[in-house]
Amino acid sequence: MDESLSTPRHPAEIWAARQWQSAMEPSLARFVKDEALRRELLQRIYLEARLANLPPEMVLAVIQVESAFQADAVSSAGAVGLMQIMPFWIRELGLPADDLMDPWRNLRYGTTILAHYLAVERGDFTRALARYNGSLGQTWYPERVMRAWQRHWRPPGSGDRVTVQR
Repeated sequence: MDESLSTPRHPAEIWAARQWQSAMEPSLARFVKDEALRRELLQRIYLEARLANLPPEMVLAVIQVESAFQADAVSSAGAVGLMQIMPFWIRELGLPADDLMDPWRNLRYGTTILAHYLAVERGDFTRALARYNGSLGQTWYPERVMRAWQRHWRPPGSGDRVTVQR
């Protein structure tokens, strides 16, 4: 991961990332008060989303719904961290030493899992999000994520609309 952060990027990509971060920072400020942490979190979310070929705004929406940006969140089902990763994923994707409470490791797992489900569902975000949540066949969770995405994580002036398929 550190290599990904230090790899030289094209100036246009750097500019786009900075523009995106500037657009997202005001919305994230209500969840993450510390400015330095907020900036680093946005950088990491952008990087991990790009590596997984996901819209970074979608990742922000998932995190908002899953943990409200609380890196130490643990659900009643045992899901952990920002993206609420179930510990069994360590056996599937990682190493026994992986710490899902580490927000950067958690982001890597979450974006990898979501990208996997998006591939399985051939680009259908509704079904991919339902799989991510363990509620395939239901739309309440994808609708919640899509609402968060549209209300809080769409850049100003973005005319794009995302609809939930039923």
